[in-house]
Amino acid sequence: MSWRKIPMKFSGTCIICNEKIEINEIGLWAKGLGVKHEKCAQINELQCSVCGGPAGCLHCEFQETCDIPNVSQLCICKKCSEEKDAFSSYQKSTNKKFPILNS
Repeated sequence: MSWRKIPMKFSGTCIICNEKIEINEIGLWAKGLGVKHEKCAQINELQCSVCGGPAGCLHCEFQETCDIPNVSQLCICKKCSEEKDAFSSYQKSTNKKFPILNS
């Protein structure tokens, strides 16, 4: 999935900082994920292993102590973690992406 740099035709809300992105402002868009500010794209954030969206690093309870480049890249976002059978979804997604872990 790739982020495309576009001038906003409609106002939107950044999926990282939840602030408004105005019409004609440059934003980064990805189908199915939404839009984010260019400045927010510079923030190092993990992807959710289940849905592929942002894992929510900026709002994570471990933000103060997490060393993103050195932690597991197999994180899960709050929305997915609160779903019914979250662990099962996490296992299936992880096994699909990393079949070697399934051995």
